[in-house]
Formats: sequence, C-alpha cells, structure tokens
Amino acid sequence: MILKLKQAPGIYLVGFMGSGKTTVGRLLADHMGWPFADIDDDIESAEKTKVSSLFATRGESEFRRIESQIIQKRVRKIQAGQPMVVALGGGSFTVPENIDLLLNNGVSIWLDASLDVVKHRVSLASHRPLAKDAARFEQLFQERRPFYEKADYRVEIKDDDSKKALREILDLPIFD
Repeated sequence: MILKLKQAPGIYLVGFMGSGKTTVGRLLADHMGWPFADIDDDIESAEKTKVSSLFATRGESEFRRIESQIIQKRVRKIQAGQPMVVALGGGSFTVPENIDLLLNNGVSIWLDASLDVVKHRVSLASHRPLAKDAARFEQLFQERRPFYEKADYRVEIKDDDSKKALREILDLPIFD
C-alpha cells in the first residue's frame, strides 16, 4: 500500500451519477475488509429526508453545503486512522474545498463511465434530481469531467461489469 494511503486510509470514488461509485465501492470495501460509506446515504440520514427532497425544498447550494460538512466528518474519521471506502456524490468533487480535502487525505479514484453508460443507468432510476432534463444532464456530464480529472487515478467504465471495475482498481499501483 502506498504511503499516502497508509497515512490517510481513505479511498474516495468520484465520478458522474450512475458511474457505479456505490456498487463498486461496496465491492472494494468488502474485498479490503474496510467499512463503506456513501455520502448521499449519510446526508439522507443526517437530514432525515431524501437527496431529491433536499434539492427540491432547499436548493442545490444548500445541498452542497450539507454535503461538504458530511464529507468533512468522514475525512476526520479517516485522519484518525479509520480506513474507509467512500462513494461521493456526483457533484461533490466539483467543490474546490472538497477536492483539496480529499486529495490530501487519501486516494481518489475516478470511475469514468461514458455518457451512454450513465444515461442508461440513470434512466432506470427516478430519484436523481439533476437527471430530469436530458440536455442539462449532458451539459453537467461535460462540465464535471475537468474536475474528475483531478482525481489521483482513473478507471474507465465501459459496461455494467462491476467486478471488472473492482479488478481494475485492485490493479492500480496503490496496493503494491
């Protein structure tokens, strides 16, 4: 395991909605014997409501503020030595303060799914507030890519084979 990960045992999965962060994150955590956390689940638990409801009633900027606070709480646990695999929300790695915090406290891995893959996956779910408008969805996909490129590593997601994505993560030079 690389020194950066030994010092701050956090692996953060970043990427667009529908890229597989939660599914692959659970597999990775299980493989490593580490706890798994999903930031959206943390938000829903803390706020006692669904992410979609938060967006509708309080707006995206308030949601991002809450999201950043939840990320900070998770990172504090990692800084204290608790290993963890964390699935981030699709927009959380676009906030400069979050990016700095995450890059300095563990390893970030971008699950780079194609637009076709995420469109298909998101079309199967109705709970994604930013996926309601197809043109805006595609615009967000393109706007967020430069932020995701700041992640420490990139794993290309070409299909729905989560175990293949897990194998590719395990082949990264962070576990040597």
